[in-house]
Amino acid sequence: MAKAIMVQGTMSNAGKSLLAAGLCRIFRQDGYRVAPFKAQNMALNSFITKEGLEMGRAQVMQAECAGIEPSVRMNPILLKPTNDTGSQVIVNGEVLGNMDARTYFAYKKNLIPAVQEAYDSLAAENDIIVIEGAGSPAEINLKDDDCFVNMGMAKLAKAPVLLVGDIDRGGVFAQLIGTVELLDPDEQAMVKGLIINKFRGDKTILDPGIEMLEERAGIPVVGVAPYLRIEVEDEDSLTERFTRSQEIGLIDLAVIRIPRISNFTDFNPFEKMPGVSLRYVDRVSELKNPDMILLPGTKNTMEDLLWMRQNGLEAAILKQAAEGTVVFGICGGFQMLGETLSDPLGVEAGGSIKGMGLLPMDTVFAGDKTRTRVNGIFSGVKGVLSGLNGTELEGYEIHMGVSTRKDGADALTDIADTNVTGAEHKADGAQYNNVYGSYVHSIFDKEQVADRIIEALGKKKGVDTTQMTGVDYQTFKESQYDILAAELRKHMDMDAIYRILNEGV
Repeated sequence: MAKAIMVQGTMSNAGKSLLAAGLCRIFRQDGYRVAPFKAQNMALNSFITKEGLEMGRAQVMQAECAGIEPSVRMNPILLKPTNDTGSQVIVNGEVLGNMDARTYFAYKKNLIPAVQEAYDSLAAENDIIVIEGAGSPAEINLKDDDCFVNMGMAKLAKAPVLLVGDIDRGGVFAQLIGTVELLDPDEQAMVKGLIINKFRGDKTILDPGIEMLEERAGIPVVGVAPYLRIEVEDEDSLTERFTRSQEIGLIDLAVIRIPRISNFTDFNPFEKMPGVSLRYVDRVSELKNPDMILLPGTKNTMEDLLWMRQNGLEAAILKQAAEGTVVFGICGGFQMLGETLSDPLGVEAGGSIKGMGLLPMDTVFAGDKTRTRVNGIFSGVKGVLSGLNGTELEGYEIHMGVSTRKDGADALTDIADTNVTGAEHKADGAQYNNVYGSYVHSIFDKEQVADRIIEALGKKKGVDTTQMTGVDYQTFKESQYDILAAELRKHMDMDAIYRILNEGV
C-alpha cells in the first residue's frame, strides 16, 4: 500500500489545493507513482472522467500534476451547493440526491465505506497518496462529524499531516497555534509539519516568529512558501479572478459573475492571450462595452437568471445583443439564452419562467443528469464567428436540462459522445444572429478555437489581431505545474517532508 501525506489548512483558501498539487508534481518528478485524494470536496467547478463520472476540478488539476488520468476515486464525494443551506450530493461520480446540511451530516457516516474503498484502491496502485483536507480541522462545531474530511481522513489513511496557514490574510501565527491547540491530543500528534503560505518579502524578518511558533506548537516549520503568481485552475468561488483589477484590452471579454457560477475555468484560455482582457462583472456599471459577453455555467439556472433580471444585467445584455455584441453561453448560461425554462420535476426552483429570448430554444429540466465527454467540430457557424467552421473541439457536458432548438435556430457544433463506443455524431448547441450557445464545457481549450474567436472579434472591430495568438492550454498548464514544483523545492524542506512521509504516524 502507498505511503500517505495529508495537507490540511487553518481555513478555506489557505492554499491546500495548490500545495498538494505541487507535492504531486515533485513526487512524480522524483520517480514515484503518486495520486491525489480528497474524500469530500465542496465546489461548483466539476469535471467528467472518461467513464462519464463527475468529480471536482481541483483533483483533476492535481492528477495532471501527477501525470495520471483523473479518476473519480480521487474525489469520491462531491458536494455542489444548490442554495445557502443545501447541496447536490455526488458519490463516486453519480448523483445521490439533494440534501440540506443537517440531513447530510446525519447521513455522511454511511459514506465511510465508499471513501475507504476509493482510497484503498488508489493506495494499491501507487507509491504515494497526497491527501487534501477541507476548510479547517479545528471547526469545533463540525469536529464530531469529521468521519473522513480532515483528521478523520488522516486517521483512516494513517497519514501524517502538514498544516498550512495563510500569511497573506494576516494572523498566521495565531492561525497555526490556535488550530493546533484546538485539536485533540491524538490529532495534535498527527501534525508533523507547519507551512506558512503566500509569503511576500524578506524571510529573515519572519525567523523570530518561526522560532516562537515551533517552540509553542512543538512542531517544526517545514516551509515558507511564497505568494506564487502562477496560472492554475481555481477550485471554487474563492478565486482571486473575480476580484482582480483588469484594464480593458484591445479585445474585451466580460463574463457575467452570477451568484452560483460554476466551471468558470471554461474561460481561462482567453486569459493567456496578449491584448485580451477577461473581466468578471456582477453589476451593470461594470459591464461597459465588451466585444463579447460570456454567460457561464450555474448550479441554479432559473434563480441566477432571475438575479440578472432583478439587478438590470439581463436588460443591459439584451441591449448590447441588439446592438450587435457577440453573446456566448455555456451550459446554464446557454439555457438562459432560450425562450423558456421549465422545471416540472422541481429539479431547480420548479415551475416555468421566460428566458432571455436571444435563442429560439426551450429548455426543460429533467431528473437525470447528462454526464459525458465529447469531441467534434464547429459546423455551420454563421455570423461573426463563422471563422470557427471546421475547427476541432473537445470537452464535457454536465447538465440536468434538455434544450430543443426551434425554427430559426441553427446548430453550432457536430459532436459525438466519447464515453460511448461508436456513438453517432449529432448537431448540437444553438446560434441565432450574434448569439451562440453550447452545453460543452472546455469548448475554448483548444488553441485554435480561442484564436479564431479573437480573430473574428478583431475583424468585427477593425483591429489587427494577428499577433494576439493564444497558447495550447494543456502545454501551458504543464509549464505552470513545473514552475510550481520548482518554487516549492526552493522554499520547502523536502528532506523533512520525505522524512515525515516515510516515518508516518
